[in-house]
Amino acid sequence: MSFQDIFKSSFYDNITSFSLLDTIIALLLALVVGIFIYMVYRKNFQGVMFSESFGISLVAMCMITTLVILAVTSNVVLSLGMVGALSIVRFRTAIKDPMDICYLFWALGAGIVIGAGMIPLAVIGSLMIGGLLFILVNKKHNDNPYILIVNCQNDTVENRVYQELGNYVKHHVVKSKTVSKAGIEMTVEIRLQDMTTEFVNRIANVEGVSNAVLVSYNGNYMS
Repeated sequence: MSFQDIFKSSFYDNITSFSLLDTIIALLLALVVGIFIYMVYRKNFQGVMFSESFGISLVAMCMITTLVILAVTSNVVLSLGMVGALSIVRFRTAIKDPMDICYLFWALGAGIVIGAGMIPLAVIGSLMIGGLLFILVNKKHNDNPYILIVNCQNDTVENRVYQELGNYVKHHVVKSKTVSKAGIEMTVEIRLQDMTTEFVNRIANVEGVSNAVLVSYNGNYMS
């Protein structure tokens, strides 16, 4: 055994087989795709409060996934160990918007594809997904649901409110009704015939109605 054999290390062999140029190209491309995903998320965000940290995490997740896949594809033994190491990871952060899951999988998928060397697939797929989200999320719907909250004095006033709704809205369904000594509070889901909301003023002017509140509703929050 020679002196060089004593200090020979497989770790050093892995360093010499490492391609710096391929890694830089893959990470730069992952950065560009991650920024594109972040811009699409920021442009299409329709929640209550935009999370800057979540948007930045999309960029970092795309790059980190690319880095992991680059390491896995270069060594079969390492790939098996990586699967075992990642299997113990648990995420405790709650996802409030279902669309956030879409962006998370998009960033992970793009990172995996870039790390595997399928650059055209990553670019074309990201462009198509981004364009599809722009079209579907920003599409204007005239049949959006609204929630109408009305406080009235008695049953007679309640029936008059229903009559007014039948004249000015396309569809209405009572979601809840609270009766107390102070009066009646109704929560009604309505579909507008057009985008005008002048009927709310008419309902508020009905004798016996103390107030009328109209809020938009998308299934997740009210605003």
